[in-house]
Amino acid sequence: MNKINLDNLRKDKDFIERFGLEDKEEFSILGHGEYNINYIFNSKTYNKKLVLRIATDSQMDLKNQIRYEYGALELLKNTNRTPKPIYCDDRKELIPYGFLVMEYLPGRHLDYKNDLELAAEALADIHNEPILETNKLLKPENPIEAIYEECLKMFDKYRTSKHMDIDTKDNIKYLLEKGKNIKTLDIGNRTIINTELNSGNFLIDGEKSNNYIVDWEKPIYGYPAQDLGHFLAPTTTFWKTDIILSREEILFFIDEYCKNSNQYKDEKELWESVKNYLSMNCLRGITWCAMAYVEYQNPNKLISNDYTYEKIKSYLSNEFLDMVREEYLNEY
Repeated sequence: MNKINLDNLRKDKDFIERFGLEDKEEFSILGHGEYNINYIFNSKTYNKKLVLRIATDSQMDLKNQIRYEYGALELLKNTNRTPKPIYCDDRKELIPYGFLVMEYLPGRHLDYKNDLELAAEALADIHNEPILETNKLLKPENPIEAIYEECLKMFDKYRTSKHMDIDTKDNIKYLLEKGKNIKTLDIGNRTIINTELNSGNFLIDGEKSNNYIVDWEKPIYGYPAQDLGHFLAPTTTFWKTDIILSREEILFFIDEYCKNSNQYKDEKELWESVKNYLSMNCLRGITWCAMAYVEYQNPNKLISNDYTYEKIKSYLSNEFLDMVREEYLNEY
């Protein structure tokens, strides 16, 4: 991964005074996604560690990605399940990208085998937060169709690339044909949802309230079932681990979520909605990997990761694509 030059930020008088930086303050890499980089630094003003988050691009084709993320964190600040936002700079003057500063939260990544109950509690708390309809989040009229259209756009970048493999292209095209038959079955009310709930976006630091969800890069005003479907999909669980949840584990998670939800108490009714989102998110994960595979062929790609690249290739393998077809798309 290439680092961003932060010298101008270190020397900026306003930034130094705002956060009480020491001379030659070090910004240490905390982590990164495919379109963001996070640094940690010490602030005398706040007397604690803070996170500098830089948006290098927008998966949602937003003109102002960092301002959108900052607004989402503002909506979530009372949940005590997400980092509280502190500052946002979208001028792109000190560095060529928008950035925000937020609080640092401790914790380890989610363990699917031991932390499903904790994840259900945290996610239910976020979905329970009342969000006014006047919010500025994206609000797809038909969420299932919106995800499918996103899949088609991502697949198109692979289908038309010189790096495309014919067998892989044909396999994905077949899955997308199946995906046309997945219907929307939304119940309950819209709220803010994350849409990207892999294990690395959870921070587990305790038995109950000290567990968090970070990385609010692609939130929308949608239905909780979409988040649950993404969280449970094999394309999500296998991303940072080698785990695919069993049907028993999936239903256990749905049950625990309903115990903590203000909206949903009938786990069977909720599952009928969730399973369609789960299947559609399998297509989303596969087509994202197809698009990302093409992007990884660019030698000038700003952010790259060998582990991620190997996972991308494994998702495009015949074995993985066949598993998704047999287990999650056969009924459509």
